[in-house]
Amino acid sequence: MMPEDLRTISMFDWLENDLLLTITACAPASSDASFRRYFRVCTPEQQFIVMDAPPDKENIEPFIRIAKLLTQSQINVPTIFQQNLTDGFLLLEDFGSQCFLDQLNEATAADLYQTAFDSLFKLQTQTSIQNSGLPSYNEPLLHRELAIFDEWFLGQLLDIQIPAAVWETVRALLTTSALEQPSTCVHRDYHSRNLMVLDNDSPGVIDFQDAVIGPITYDLVSLLRDCYIAWPEQQVEQWRFNYFERLQQAGLIDCSPAQFKRWFDLMGLQRHLKAIGIFSRLHLRDGKSNYLGDIPRTLNYVTAGCAAYPELAGFNDFLREQVLPALSVVEA
Repeated sequence: MMPEDLRTISMFDWLENDLLLTITACAPASSDASFRRYFRVCTPEQQFIVMDAPPDKENIEPFIRIAKLLTQSQINVPTIFQQNLTDGFLLLEDFGSQCFLDQLNEATAADLYQTAFDSLFKLQTQTSIQNSGLPSYNEPLLHRELAIFDEWFLGQLLDIQIPAAVWETVRALLTTSALEQPSTCVHRDYHSRNLMVLDNDSPGVIDFQDAVIGPITYDLVSLLRDCYIAWPEQQVEQWRFNYFERLQQAGLIDCSPAQFKRWFDLMGLQRHLKAIGIFSRLHLRDGKSNYLGDIPRTLNYVTAGCAAYPELAGFNDFLREQVLPALSVVEA
């Protein structure tokens, strides 16, 4: 069922009157954690995806610029066939509807993840960060992300306050760990919902418009400690170590396995705290409550990570004594 609103009317006007396409079918393709929407449109010749990004809420210029950058790095991103910067529409290649999450199981995981590792390795080795024009994943951005957890999850969803000294310890530890890592191109949402299963040149990589120059473990931990699917820790450790060796052989890192694991774990905490805050905001502000179901899995990553690092004992106690009981009330 197609939503009928001024945006879709404007979209059809662009497709049919400006691009002279004959639209035989149109249906919502997906939505994401932003104000963007996606529609699958059919013509007699082929199918396309139309991105609808309201200009007052979303800027499609980074998507266009980063798509070009990643294409140059041989990352398989959707071809942009037409663009309408004024109204906020893009006509894109259709990668289909099968993302990794739809097909991941014990039998398929090894092969699917291998293609994801290969694509990530190309992203990290073939993208020149000096000339990329990407913003830096710096201290202010790291702190803004952590503030989403504090404001929207603790404050708005649970109505509890974290002791200032405990929170400052978390911020300082995670920020220091992130900033001391080698820098690379970071997709920033490299996970099972943004990797599409294709017949050729899989995976198709989407949702890359927030890419930055940042810590080398960020995308790896996004993939292996995915907010939408969890794997046994022994398997995660093996995948992580194999990729560590690949980075080491390529000369991208010069550290011990233990140091890389620490970077990986603490980067995961940073990402997961941000994600929990975003899931809460999507529920409270945007009415997208289906993301609430992903909070327990994501919070489990956080508590497991905190338990492994004595520096985070105070935060771990706070989570177990105040956050988990408060969350159980919300879930009920």
